[in-house]
Amino acid sequence: MGKKTIHDFNQMVANGEKIVYLTAYDYLTAKMQEKAGVDMILVGDSLGMVSLGYDTTFPVTMDDMIRHCQAVRRGAPNTFIVGDMPYMSYQASDEQAIANAGRFVKEALVDAIKLEGGGPMIASRIKAIQQAGILVMGHIGLTPQFMGQLGGYKAQGRTGQAALSLVQQAKLVEEAGAFSILVEGVPSAVGKAITERANIPILGIGAGPYTHGQLLIYADMVGFYDNFTPKFVKKYANVGEVLTNAFKEYAQDVREGKFPVDGEHTYKMKEEEVKEFLALLEKEK
Repeated sequence: MGKKTIHDFNQMVANGEKIVYLTAYDYLTAKMQEKAGVDMILVGDSLGMVSLGYDTTFPVTMDDMIRHCQAVRRGAPNTFIVGDMPYMSYQASDEQAIANAGRFVKEALVDAIKLEGGGPMIASRIKAIQQAGILVMGHIGLTPQFMGQLGGYKAQGRTGQAALSLVQQAKLVEEAGAFSILVEGVPSAVGKAITERANIPILGIGAGPYTHGQLLIYADMVGFYDNFTPKFVKKYANVGEVLTNAFKEYAQDVREGKFPVDGEHTYKMKEEEVKEFLALLEKEK
């Protein structure tokens, strides 16, 4: 089956089919996700924490994002890929936003870009990028690039007024031309209200079961990233434990001389070649 398009996603929504969305940051993970039949892959700026070891997403650069998007595209050539615009790659001006969004498409062959926020300034950026011919996914709710203003990684929309504000933001983002919106870290009632009022696909990450599809950070759901686990994550595996145990076993085998085993993990020479080799070594003395 070929790569899905926005028409496919809209049809899935119309048919009541859920959209499956995961993050990936490298070739091998993307390859496995494509084999699993994931509908959409986000190369998120969360790679700053998951892949690069930063405490936040702020240090991630455009070059970081492009390099990782390229790797993911090579791993998943037939999957719809969204590139995440990093901090300060679009905030300064519409022109800056268009130029950097264009890099994602031109250099990394992504199908769409995503940016955070739901105010008038962000609406202007979305409209400009969309008018330049690039698909834009919005992102509202818990937006890590606005962590300072939000007071940390906290659920959003937990009061009546805050919830209403998010519904209004979603409408503004849709009207600006976004083809889809990611809603993060909000109560189920808010995710439901946004989804019911939208005319575009609404994807949720910690936004309840009523959105048109679900996103998780892959390293969270397979137990690979263990610094902390958000409340909304379901763990489907414990890859971190499997890897740690494998590394421990390897280290023990090497230290005890159990690996490599000659003949089992080594290359062989023909007996006559061994004799010739030994004879040549004798001449070298």
